[in-house]
Amino acid sequence: MSLTFEERKKTILDWLDKDEKVQVLPLAEQLSVTTETIRRDLDRLEKEGRLKKVYGGAVRTRENVMEPPFMKRSLMQPDEKAAIGAFAASLVQEGETIMIDNGTTTLEVLKGLRDRADVTVVTHSVPVLLYAMEMFKGQLIFVGGQMDVQAQAATGAMTENSLQQFKVHKAFISVGGVSLKDGISDYNVNEASISRCMMARAEESIVVADHTKLGQSAFAKIADIKQVSMLITDRGCSADWAKQWRETGNDIFITE
Repeated sequence: MSLTFEERKKTILDWLDKDEKVQVLPLAEQLSVTTETIRRDLDRLEKEGRLKKVYGGAVRTRENVMEPPFMKRSLMQPDEKAAIGAFAASLVQEGETIMIDNGTTTLEVLKGLRDRADVTVVTHSVPVLLYAMEMFKGQLIFVGGQMDVQAQAATGAMTENSLQQFKVHKAFISVGGVSLKDGISDYNVNEASISRCMMARAEESIVVADHTKLGQSAFAKIADIKQVSMLITDRGCSADWAKQWRETGNDIFITE
């Protein structure tokens, strides 16, 4: 039975994430299709902005150079993010202190913890702060600093210095991209620096990312994947990509 375009697409993008380039003939042999079919697939993916065609194949290209505003992102993949957040929240043990960085998926983690009076949350995120002030029953510590109005978060040296005063059980990290080669990354340099600081102050660093972030590299690197304790994503993650992630020695959980 021949594979559909969507199935071939996942394989092509997974190869791109791993090797940063693909060639027509090996792809055709791997997928048991003609080279003409692969060339048409590459044409479609180039129009989608997922790769750039070169002689004999294609190379990876970054999908976006800027991240959409917070409110717009909150409307993207809402069901997937809610499922990821709920599972992430279930990992928090009684009496733990956690850090939550600034993201629409990490906000869903807090929603899953709203009735947990035994939990302490440290954050620099204004949306997380506002939700917690209304709904969260546990202890909240807001780390201030220079406010980034576009990102809706405190950033900069003051924020990072304040975070250094804490040692927590878990840090929940949102990202712009998760790459098997480039690690985890964000679009905003300051946000990436805050996330990196949180990871350094946590016993476990848990990345929460819906499937659209997988195989992507954003502008500012946060950390190598070996520094990630677990990745939580959704069923849009391909089996092949998940297999490659596990082969790095890292844990991954895929929500339903």
